[in-house]
Amino acid sequence: MRERLQGVEILLVGNPNAGKSTLFNALTGGNAKVGNWHGVTVGALEKEAKLGKFRAKVCDLPGIYSLEGMSMEEKGAARYVKAHENAFLLFVTECGALERILPLLSGLARDGKCALVLTKKRQFLRRGGSLDEETLRRELSLPVFCAEGLSRRALREKVANLIENEEVARSSADAGRGSVTAQRAKRYAQSLYGYRRPSEELSKTEKLLANGFVAIPLFFAALGLSFYITFAPGLLGDFLKTAIDKFFSEYLAGFAGKISSPVLRGFVCDGLLKSLGSVLCFLPQIALLFLFLLLMEESGFLSRLAMLTDGVFQKVGLSGRAMFSLLMGFGCSAAAIMTTRALDDKKIQKRVILCLPYISCSAKLPVYLTLSASFFQDPFLAVLLLYALGVGLSFAVALFLKREAPPFVMELAPLQIPRPGFLAKSLYFQIKQFIIKLGTVILAFFLASWLLSSFRWDFTYCAPDESILASVCGGLKYLFAPIGCCDWKIAYAALSGLVAKENVAGALSMFYGGFPYSAASAFAFAVFLLACSPCVSAIAASAKELGWRTALWNALMQTVSALLLSYLVYFLLTGGGIYLLLLLIPLFAALLIRKNKDEKIHGSKRGFSSKLHR
Repeated sequence: MRERLQGVEILLVGNPNAGKSTLFNALTGGNAKVGNWHGVTVGALEKEAKLGKFRAKVCDLPGIYSLEGMSMEEKGAARYVKAHENAFLLFVTECGALERILPLLSGLARDGKCALVLTKKRQFLRRGGSLDEETLRRELSLPVFCAEGLSRRALREKVANLIENEEVARSSADAGRGSVTAQRAKRYAQSLYGYRRPSEELSKTEKLLANGFVAIPLFFAALGLSFYITFAPGLLGDFLKTAIDKFFSEYLAGFAGKISSPVLRGFVCDGLLKSLGSVLCFLPQIALLFLFLLLMEESGFLSRLAMLTDGVFQKVGLSGRAMFSLLMGFGCSAAAIMTTRALDDKKIQKRVILCLPYISCSAKLPVYLTLSASFFQDPFLAVLLLYALGVGLSFAVALFLKREAPPFVMELAPLQIPRPGFLAKSLYFQIKQFIIKLGTVILAFFLASWLLSSFRWDFTYCAPDESILASVCGGLKYLFAPIGCCDWKIAYAALSGLVAKENVAGALSMFYGGFPYSAASAFAFAVFLLACSPCVSAIAASAKELGWRTALWNALMQTVSALLLSYLVYFLLTGGGIYLLLLLIPLFAALLIRKNKDEKIHGSKRGFSSKLHR
């Protein structure tokens, strides 16, 4: 038996948002992203699992509605299923969608190699539905079981028994049929024994959140509240940030300042504590923003927001589905780019990917807060302004690239109270990822920056302006001279953001302890960082979707345009706005005079023509 079960492959298939990724994590012990919204899984995830006495490769596939699906993720999932004909299928569906998935199940069911897994049973029963697993098993000639309430161990044993004991094959033989045929599926859609769906009448809450006049203002109110709690002076985010900052800058730095060796003291104080502390202190505020996004996902409000904003997105050539990716961009640009696979059209995907760099990801937050002290006393207003500017630039790019968008089709996620356990686990995962990134890539960059900025070519200890880094990067200072920062250290800090945006805050802290130039320069510099190319991981994600040549070209054009935009902003903030206005007034007057002349000419022709007709 064990030899025969070598190389077992299990595919998790079904509609979007059915619980496939949750099942995948339970079977494999993996950490696949889960969420209460359409398109969480955007590619095939594979991981080995120990099931009973044998090991199997479990694959989590993107959601699929039909074998001839419209979106790129559906087409990819269908191709994967067809390419793995010998795999065992676990068809996952929420209880409330059972009747609707039968046509797809009939097209995928395999003799002896398919089982039906039901999810979200408690919610289904609360709404007045009922089902009997044994009756459904006989009706469908397939093993049927509910995953909800089963421990990981019990779930693995259940799946192992299905495969090892060949329960599916026996069920098919008992019923005298090999699979759910399309003809039977049609009959079941009308009347399925052992199953009664709940009332389809919407609750008062669902009706309220389906109203744009309620849901959209509610979203902006919740967004404003989350920003206020996160950034306003004295509130939770600012309090925790200040506490971590004091721990690094006063306690640890004071202890390290007693080191006698100047080289070792500089390494610990400037290379480690000042750089790491300047980024790590923003972790509470990043975590609070992630918590807001998680609440949006888990509650089911996100999919309703996508539905209500589809009209706005259609006007700029996108669809409501693009809202998922753009909103995810506030967390991580690379992850948001991956979610664009859920879009129906490759051209729309490309336009969304071009818009995403202007959405401020969590990595830009430390930079904004470091710079905001130079041009705003209240960081809440500064960050709100920069985030709003990023959204405005994103929509401007979408409008510039506007094409006709396809029809918007999406399944609404169920409304639910966010689960505390899920929120805690997801938030822990995001915090862990940030700390891992900080302790590896960013730390390595800081140490390399300190080393190169502290030694000459003959490896003698020196000031930064006499260092190896100064001689290599000296010519870069002219890049930011038009915004009042003719300084190689500013240029180096800006370009370090191409590796990871957190590097910018760390480099500024290491070299200066803040931003040493004027408020106008700080704001122009922030605009450059807002609009320039995303980090390396986001460029790699873009290359995976569009190809390396396109991804690198886009990154170059975004960086050049960001430089030009920062020059324009500085010009306007330092009195150039008056000169621009004086230039525009005569231009506007000339256009107005020309328009009046045209109206007189056309008006006289119309008058003469009307007289002739009389």
